[in-house]
Amino acid sequence: MASLQNSPAIHRTLFPNSFSQLGLQKHGQFRCCRRGVSLLVRAEQVSTTNREDGPGRRQVLAVGAIASWVSLVNQTSISFAAETKKGFLTVTDKKDGYSFLYPFGWQEVVIDGQDKVFKDVIEPLESVSVNTIPTVKQDIRELGSPQEVAEALIKKVLAPPSQKTKLVEAVEHDVDGKAYYTFEFTVQAPNFTRHALSAITIGNGKFYTVTTGANERRWEKMKDKLHTVIDSFQIFNV
Repeated sequence: MASLQNSPAIHRTLFPNSFSQLGLQKHGQFRCCRRGVSLLVRAEQVSTTNREDGPGRRQVLAVGAIASWVSLVNQTSISFAAETKKGFLTVTDKKDGYSFLYPFGWQEVVIDGQDKVFKDVIEPLESVSVNTIPTVKQDIRELGSPQEVAEALIKKVLAPPSQKTKLVEAVEHDVDGKAYYTFEFTVQAPNFTRHALSAITIGNGKFYTVTTGANERRWEKMKDKLHTVIDSFQIFNV
């Protein structure tokens, strides 16, 4: 069987000459995790003040009604996410056509080249990132077997070339007629080992990659949550 890394078609899809075309730094998300990131803090606040020169009664009532509506919407949204999976929140990207769950308490951060990133603010290796790149392929199986694609992606994109990697398992599964590859792997750095999970698929003219993981020392504690994140990832038509 021909090697995935030696296939010109697959190289054009996964490993263009410029890694910026992938929306990733050359050393992938592991390098990004070592750089500073800025937290996205989004807050909407509605307040009224009891002052003699404050708004009229009608304005106060209107603002109060809006505040109540915003509170109700937020509670409904949070409740729906909690019902989906206790301890997780839902992300739905209607523009790029995907959704997934992430553990409650993780914060959204901005990393250049990544579409979405959520991470634990105390344990920096505990994170989930989503990346998309354009492709003319229609199905992930066009690129090769789960093991071939996973090994090439880990070595070329998801880990720095200087670090030792190991593919633990790679499997294919089907969701609503769409093929997904999921795989488990480790990346060994000089002072830590990251145990990670990824899922990849193709749709909407895009190659989707979602990756989550944790420090090896916390893998047993976190693995069920991380599997929930990966298993929840789905794409939809846009």
